[in-house]
Amino acid sequence: MDLNAVKLFVEAAEAGSISEAARRTGIPLPTLSRQLRKLEDDLGMRLLERGPRGLALTPAGNQLVADAQPSLASLAQAEQRLHDASGVAGRLRISMPPHFEPLWQLFSAFGRRYPAVTFDVFVTDRRVDLVADGIDVAFRVGEQGTAGYVGRTLARYRHRLVASPKFLAARPLAAPQDLLRVPCACWRSPGVTVWQLGDTKLELEPVLVTNDYLHLLRLAEAGDVVTEVPPFLAARGLHQGRLVEPLPDHPLPEHPMRALVVERRSTSPLVRQFLDHASENVAQALS
Repeated sequence: MDLNAVKLFVEAAEAGSISEAARRTGIPLPTLSRQLRKLEDDLGMRLLERGPRGLALTPAGNQLVADAQPSLASLAQAEQRLHDASGVAGRLRISMPPHFEPLWQLFSAFGRRYPAVTFDVFVTDRRVDLVADGIDVAFRVGEQGTAGYVGRTLARYRHRLVASPKFLAARPLAAPQDLLRVPCACWRSPGVTVWQLGDTKLELEPVLVTNDYLHLLRLAEAGDVVTEVPPFLAARGLHQGRLVEPLPDHPLPEHPMRALVVERRSTSPLVRQFLDHASENVAQALS
């Protein structure tokens, strides 16, 4: 059994199509198809079925993927260890939400510790498919899980309700209900018009909704609205006096930051080390 052919088979299985595997590996499609057919001929059994929805693994194919992935991950790490005394090396493919600047500091610190590691970071507010998009670790906010993934909760944090001193001088806020009579701006997602402040739930009529936290921050600093933003975005404005937290005794709910990996894929030493690094540092970074 040709080891290189097995690697290409696993790549095709993870990509979901031979053409996508050819794109990822840089191998011409006819060459890749020929290698996979030869692997099936050598084994004397079908591994892949090609259908209208792409590739489907046969029972034998599923078994080979399950058995080969841990061994291939170990071989890849063994190769990298020959070039890096730390034993942690390779390309780390990450997905993360927009505006999470502290995560970039996390990546930089990990890279300084392990200089043989390189990063491929996909910034998006959509929930990526880790297998189809070729992602090793996905950072997500919220409790919602996804079948086939396993997660590690790295930290919990609260958004900060903020407004400018000028805004609050003209529109004092003494209680959560006072927000119903002032201009508010909200993050654009399901349930955006509901703010839970302590024990009080408010149905808002915001003047603006957007999926851009930096724009919400700028509007608050300009004195146009009261809004909620992640604590790491509000910190500088609060420290410099451009922003004030109007209702500190009525906190917004906690949000978990989670790191997800593919359940069936063997976690490589690189990914395990990165998850440990994230677990130790994300909470402080997001505070």
